[in-house]
Amino acid sequence: MNEFLKIVKERRSANKFIENIAIPKEDFNDIFRELSLAPSAFNLQHARYYVVEDKELTDKVYEASFKQYKIKTASATIIVTGDKNAYLSADKIYEGSMMLGMLDKTEYQIMIDTINNLYEGWGESFQHDEAIRNASLSAMLFMLLAKNKDWDTCPMIYFDKDKISELLNIPENEVPVIMITMGKMDKSSSKIRGYRKPAAEFVKFY
Repeated sequence: MNEFLKIVKERRSANKFIENIAIPKEDFNDIFRELSLAPSAFNLQHARYYVVEDKELTDKVYEASFKQYKIKTASATIIVTGDKNAYLSADKIYEGSMMLGMLDKTEYQIMIDTINNLYEGWGESFQHDEAIRNASLSAMLFMLLAKNKDWDTCPMIYFDKDKISELLNIPENEVPVIMITMGKMDKSSSKIRGYRKPAAEFVKFY
């Protein structure tokens, strides 16, 4: 089995973590450096990450997440948001490409106009959906990169988005998309993997 498949097969959603294990900053730095390679529409890089390790703040996040025990035992709780206004930074992103000689001025302007026309023309609902789509892509890669460092994770959606936004001073243009608890899984709580549909049930070829 190659290393990537090993990571995919061994990644499990942890329901309980071993307490009081700190995640080295070097591990986070490595993960986030590699995470910058995650795909995003027009390379707009919509995802933002808020890493909560402080105990006092963790307690507040725990309360705002309906007292889910795994938050108490995790080494860190990460809130992933998507920026609805990511398209407004397209000029800065593509200026870098132009400086590297990947685009000329005409191609640069065409790209900026295309992005602005799409995001503004399709409106707020599209901007919101794009924030969620692209942050979700990034979050999945984050969990795989964490597993590559031997850290376990659990994606969570059951939290009060308004309270979390207030606690972490998340700007209004960012949509809280998913919460990820991270640490070392307490394997005494692990169960066999649940039923998985065979491919024929969720794939159609045309």
